[in-house]
Amino acid sequence: MDMLQAAREVRENAYAPYSNFKVGAAIRAGSGKVYTGVNVENVAYPEGTCAEAGAIAAMVAAGETVIAEVAVIADSPSPVPCCGGCRQKLAEFGGPEVPVTMATLGGATLTLTLAEILPGRFAADHLEAG
Repeated sequence: MDMLQAAREVRENAYAPYSNFKVGAAIRAGSGKVYTGVNVENVAYPEGTCAEAGAIAAMVAAGETVIAEVAVIADSPSPVPCCGGCRQKLAEFGGPEVPVTMATLGGATLTLTLAEILPGRFAADHLEAG
């Protein structure tokens, strides 16, 4: 399955009545199955959810916990990066080598690894007592 196409198609279902900025995300799990998500806004702005978080929730609800690839698309002049919170959420399930492709509806793309978009990530080993 084409990851950007999956993200593009699901993006149409985004609920963005306040910003009109629809985002679609697709995550390929370790099994190869693709899970998608959209941003869901709320009139109380901080209470909305990002497309990446929705795709991660769908993946985990299906019983999977490994991300192999990510694609995110929005109608923007340049590829839109994942917010900081979503970068950490992606890093919870994907290794530093996981490719993250950010794209626009116009066809511009930028692919970076999770390590490149979230250097110095917070990890489980930070919780270990010294």
